[in-house]
Amino acid sequence: MSTITALPDVLIRPIVRMALAEDLGRAGDVTAAACIPEGGRMRARFTARRPGVAAGLSCARIALEEMDAGASITFNVADGDAFEAGTVLAEAEADARAFLSAERTALNLLGRLCGVATLTRDYVRAVQGTSARIADTRKTTPGLRALEKYAVRCGGGVNHRFGLDDAVLIKDNHVAVCGGVESAVRAARAQVGHLMKIELEVDGLDQFRQALALVQAGAGPDVVMLDNFALVDLSDAVALRNAKAPGLTLEASGGVSLQTVRAIAETGVEVISVGALTHSAPVLDIGLDTV
Repeated sequence: MSTITALPDVLIRPIVRMALAEDLGRAGDVTAAACIPEGGRMRARFTARRPGVAAGLSCARIALEEMDAGASITFNVADGDAFEAGTVLAEAEADARAFLSAERTALNLLGRLCGVATLTRDYVRAVQGTSARIADTRKTTPGLRALEKYAVRCGGGVNHRFGLDDAVLIKDNHVAVCGGVESAVRAARAQVGHLMKIELEVDGLDQFRQALALVQAGAGPDVVMLDNFALVDLSDAVALRNAKAPGLTLEASGGVSLQTVRAIAETGVEVISVGALTHSAPVLDIGLDTV
């Protein structure tokens, strides 16, 4: 079983409630009300149609609980566990009308998050044996960021910043408006407190050398993002960093795929950020089978 620390229900429940309300609309589940006898019970299994990594099991539980406070669900895997096709992820029992009303919301969230965790695991496996860690980005589904970033952790990845408020990330447009790398970094360094990290995105070795000079002067960023660098330039940046600022963390980003990530990792960067983990992960096929 995995040792992933689950998200607290207080963070998940509002998202599940919003999804249920969207599905129930103005009149509730008219199909269940018309077809299913009141008070009937339903037992079913959440079964994986494809292999993957579990994430978001609590979403299914909470969806059932919101529709039927007396619902029960037993999990056969934990978030972060790998499973094969045909694995019964969970077995549940609830009021039949409630179960059918919660079904789509539970499966939507569970399939989405298992998909993110599974794709993340593929990237993590691709860089095994290197010093690189796979990180996500803010390219998440609006309203689902906490869940999707949790799914990245379930897949073995690490989280980049969660939003605009927990780290400074000076990107190309910030640099352009500020008039250059040095002015942007010095302005940020003068404003933030001692616990706030500063990352600078650079688009070439010339800007990277400017960042190194600031680091050597004690006024540089904590992390430099090497955006859309060619492999040879990534290797050159790592060599320059090792010689002049060995404590500086380097992150590669831009154009990362499962086909290219290994070569990027082998340049020696510490972090590879991959937007595809959340913006392009396919939903994992999970079905609900009555028993």
